[in-house]
Amino acid sequence: MKQKHATTPSLDTLFIKTYGCQMNEYDSSRMADLMHKAYGLRLVAKPEDADVILMNTCSIREKAEDKVYSELGRYRKLKDKNPNMIIGVGGCVGQQEGERIQQRAPYVDAVFGPQSYHQLPEMIHKIRRERVNVTAIDMPEIEKFDHLPTPKGHGSVGFVTIAEGCDKFCTFCVVPYTRGPELSRPVNDILQECQKLLDAGMIEISLLGQNVNAYRGLGPDDEEWDFTMLLYAVAKLDGLKRLRFSTSHPMEMTDELAIAFGELPTLMPYLHLPVQSGSDAILKAMHRGHTRDDYFPIIDDLRKHCPDIALSSDFIVGYPGETNEDFEQTLDLVRRVNYDFAYCFKYSPRPGTPASKSEDNVSEAIKDKRLQRLLELTREQTRAAMKNQIGRTVDVLVEKESKHAGELQGRTADYRIVHFQGQPRQIGQIMPIRITESYGQSLRGELILA
Repeated sequence: MKQKHATTPSLDTLFIKTYGCQMNEYDSSRMADLMHKAYGLRLVAKPEDADVILMNTCSIREKAEDKVYSELGRYRKLKDKNPNMIIGVGGCVGQQEGERIQQRAPYVDAVFGPQSYHQLPEMIHKIRRERVNVTAIDMPEIEKFDHLPTPKGHGSVGFVTIAEGCDKFCTFCVVPYTRGPELSRPVNDILQECQKLLDAGMIEISLLGQNVNAYRGLGPDDEEWDFTMLLYAVAKLDGLKRLRFSTSHPMEMTDELAIAFGELPTLMPYLHLPVQSGSDAILKAMHRGHTRDDYFPIIDDLRKHCPDIALSSDFIVGYPGETNEDFEQTLDLVRRVNYDFAYCFKYSPRPGTPASKSEDNVSEAIKDKRLQRLLELTREQTRAAMKNQIGRTVDVLVEKESKHAGELQGRTADYRIVHFQGQPRQIGQIMPIRITESYGQSLRGELILA
């Protein structure tokens, strides 16, 4: 531990920089709740206005660590002006890098992982009292949820983490090493948190997990509940109008879950189901645990029970050993499924993963070419899916004001973004919108007045 300056900091404001997925967004909101309860800190929009700066990081994307250190360099200038400022690095990069962060950036006061952020008040107290750096990257069981305050309502959509970690160990992914093994929260705890958000004015709940449909939690009957059982229980809560979840794994898809999309009116017709590649050879090398022929019946089953379901997926091109034939099989899978949205990336080795030990033997030029071909195909599918919405009247949950004056923004049941002319008082309501125009990633419509 490093000795620090002697001035006792006065803490009033908090800035949180969040990277990555919805689970990180959820974690950041809970950090804000913790710091407000412990120190009365209020969130500010700019780091220069903060007494405490927290970075909630993600290890998934390329050069994640470099981006963190670059951001820290900017924060260092702020701390030079305000030595009492406290800087913390949390999330997956915090877990992965640990004390190396403070060795490289000694002005960082705290480093903590995704399973340790419930200890933030104690960390801050120790920093202030003893003038030391602290590191908390242990992976205790899912005890952190027992230490978090009652969630506060923000907007109309509430996020609830139902499970942490992943046991799939895909060769390209750092999540099992930064978030730990799969651990599911008890059913009653989840239902209580959901109900508190609904009581606070939320009307949509999104259930989160690295591998959400692998959920296996203790039910109120002391029996193990699977994910579909949990969905049906959440769907019965008072005040719920929309229910979503992410992210899912093909290995955990069941007939019962597909049936739920057809039976539960509040379960929205949208599913993100990453496949990563259409080549069996690459899927095996990735340790995905399924084949392309396992994937197609899942899609057929979903569309059988919910014909209008919108589907999205993740794809990685240029994985070590990927041949032209492997890539063509990915294009073939995309054509056969016909996605509404897709998220496509070039492979880059992530430190600490099994794949990082393999030779990255697909050139950047080939990766770029393959990525552009895949993007061209998936964007064409997205444009067609968007164009098919023109003329329809759809229910839109109004989430916020758009960047254009006088406009609002919301999402359809199948997760498409819609912009329309409206009044701020309509935020938080589900409004009927007739779609008039389509764009690459969003729609424009007109409010249907009664």
